[in-house]
Amino acid sequence: MSEASTDRVADRPAEVTDPLLWDLAAAVADAHQPDAERVCASPSCAGAAWPCAAWNAAQTALITARTPRPGTPSRPATAPGPIASRPAGTGAPAARTHATGQPAAADATQRLAATAA
Repeated sequence: MSEASTDRVADRPAEVTDPLLWDLAAAVADAHQPDAERVCASPSCAGAAWPCAAWNAAQTALITARTPRPGTPSRPATAPGPIASRPAGTGAPAARTHATGQPAAADATQRLAATAA
């Protein structure tokens, strides 16, 4: 684990309900900071004005990662979420799910991963 990612884990607020989404969003936001001319410094933005689309998406994901899910109690960021086991007789891993049975922020995570530098 890099020093930067270790710092992000240490700086994660206690109210975060989706640590994976939080960590990815924080990494994207860190990579898409403005330079002196208020232009995104990430090479993937190719000189786009800041705030860029990736930074804005990261901010939305940071908010989403702190939003309590309906019907589920809040849990500390250090508690691991439930992970579904592999279905019997199949070689494919089951998808990660929250206690509500909802996918673990797969859509937001995929969007952020696509914009990460």
